[in-house]
Amino acid sequence: MGTNDKINVLLVEDEQTLSMIIKDTLEERDFTITTAKDGEEGLRLFMQLRPDVLVADVMMPRMDGFEMVRRIRQTDKTTPVLFLTARSAINDVVEGFELGANDYLKKPFGMQELIVRIKSLVHRAFVIEKNCITYVIGNYSFNSVTQQLSFSGTSMELSHRESEVLKRLCENMDQVVTTQNILIELWGDDSFFNSRSLQVFITKLRHKLAHDQRIRIINIRGIGYKLIVS
Repeated sequence: MGTNDKINVLLVEDEQTLSMIIKDTLEERDFTITTAKDGEEGLRLFMQLRPDVLVADVMMPRMDGFEMVRRIRQTDKTTPVLFLTARSAINDVVEGFELGANDYLKKPFGMQELIVRIKSLVHRAFVIEKNCITYVIGNYSFNSVTQQLSFSGTSMELSHRESEVLKRLCENMDQVVTTQNILIELWGDDSFFNSRSLQVFITKLRHKLAHDQRIRIINIRGIGYKLIVS
């Protein structure tokens, strides 16, 4: 992190009023903020500044937040990304996480909530390197930091969200991981909307683990999920 351990935030937001409010509020709280007004400028500043965290609107002119993050993730897998969105369509949220977003905040939101989420993301990015564990799942191996899932010599890269869900299932092999715990840890709240999103990721993981017939992710109705290798 930067001087005096201030958290360096790059804020990419085309609504100038909101951008200024966020900048002023965070600077009062000892953050260092750089702002950009669209995805193109955001991408350029990101490569220059290498901030501790990226906060980006989804809907922007010239280049939207999704396209900007898609490009960033080609070379940078670890800098935390928080999307701001006025839309709540489940597909948008899933797409954002597929691209490698770490968190989502729906507009309108409180400034305190934004600050808590940013601090949490930066803290998580700091400790992630210490938690580099390779899990063996049947004939697969899974590295939770590089997000690589390997099977008989070939490997695929999971999205950040897929990786985080699978990691929790691996840590609790043969035990139920509650939907509520996963949602609160990864999504921030356990709303019905978010549980639908989690179901999408479970389906994706089942598909990716399908080469080994012994592996199953079981849905314990109303409680959660369990990873077993029979």
